[in-house]
Amino acid sequence: MNNYEFGEEMKKRTKAFAVRIIKFYKRLPKTDEARVLGRQVLRSGTSVAANYRAVCRAKSRADFISKMGTVVEETDESLLWLELFEDAEIIAAGKLSGLKQEAEELLSIFSRSLNTSRRS
Repeated sequence: MNNYEFGEEMKKRTKAFAVRIIKFYKRLPKTDEARVLGRQVLRSGTSVAANYRAVCRAKSRADFISKMGTVVEETDESLLWLELFEDAEIIAAGKLSGLKQEAEELLSIFSRSLNTSRRS
């Protein structure tokens, strides 16, 4: 898979993650805690896709590194909010496992990409 194909695949994957986050948000309980955490994960989870698209339009290596850093931060933040839903027992762990796994996988991919770019 070349860089273009990889980029296109990751655009689809991050968009699918954002859609899953939106659907997750729509099903949250109507409590204050769920609404506060929900808005946070909605913002960061959808931001992953938007910021990854910006990475694909980077004008230089330094721009790529800066934008990829933002993607890593937003992905990690999304994972934190999902963990808080579980740890605070707002959502059962089983209902979060798929979203958490995808966030972890995306974080791993983006972190490796960022680290490789910094070393080059």
